[in-house]
Amino acid sequence: MIRLPRHRALALLSECTGDDIWNVQHCRDRGVPEQWVSELATAFESGFRSDSETIYLDDGVTNQYHGVHDLALAIRIAQSMGMNIDHREVNRLGRRGTVQSIRDAIMDGDL
Repeated sequence: MIRLPRHRALALLSECTGDDIWNVQHCRDRGVPEQWVSELATAFESGFRSDSETIYLDDGVTNQYHGVHDLALAIRIAQSMGMNIDHREVNRLGRRGTVQSIRDAIMDGDL
């Protein structure tokens, strides 16, 4: 597995919210390993029952979007640093809480 230097991992995590989808070019511009981009990039579809299901772009709502969910990227970063991610914990903490927990563990030198 690709392991990022700690400073690179923290730089990427500083941009992760747990709620955003990064387009493929943004990932490449930020130095996300190409293998990860290939593995994590997928097509997302908006749901319109709640605001949290809807994908927004600068120019409004979109039905579909191809990219990398920043939560998936944060989890991949954590795994590459040797952190075990329990999906029950992700459900308990929520998306934002999970990203913050990963960021804290790396910042504190726990990994």
